[in-house]
Formats: sequence, C-alpha cells, structure tokens
Amino acid sequence: MFVITLRFADKTKAPQFMEGHNAWIKRGFDDGVFLLVGSLQPNAGGAILAHNASPEEIERRVQEDPFVAEGVVRAEILVISPGRTDEWLDFLKA
Repeated sequence: MFVITLRFADKTKAPQFMEGHNAWIKRGFDDGVFLLVGSLQPNAGGAILAHNASPEEIERRVQEDPFVAEGVVRAEILVISPGRTDEWLDFLKA
C-alpha cells in the first residue's frame, strides 16, 4: 500500500496542466490502483492512497502525472506494509 503526497512547488502552473492531471487521476482509478484522492489542507497539494502495484509501478505512474513532470508539485511516495486493518480494509493486507 502506498501514500503519495503531491505538495505544491509552483501552484501558478497548475491551471494549464489540470486537465492532464485529472485524466491521470481517472486512469489510476480505472486501473484499480488508486483507492482515494484528496486535498492536503490548507491548499497545500494532494494525497493519494494506492495499492495493487509494485513500488516500481507506482514510481513510474507518479512520474507520468503532468503535475509532477512539469514541476507543479513535488511527489513523495510512502510504502506501508499493513499489519492491522479494520475488516473492511483486509484486502490491503494481501
């Protein structure tokens, strides 16, 4: 499981790459990799909860985000090995 943070580096460029960024997010959900996407508060960027991919696949996917590629955000990928979960999230332990 992965927590990906996307912290703004140059927010002024965000509008011109927003359409591509949103398409990238949609592709992550369509591929079954993204579980949750949300905003870091207050207006600091975004965060993604992801699974169902190797660390290398996640790194490659993150580098394909137009926001990352164009320097709008700085990405950090945290790898989590779930030990205990609510039963609703047991699938993350696989």
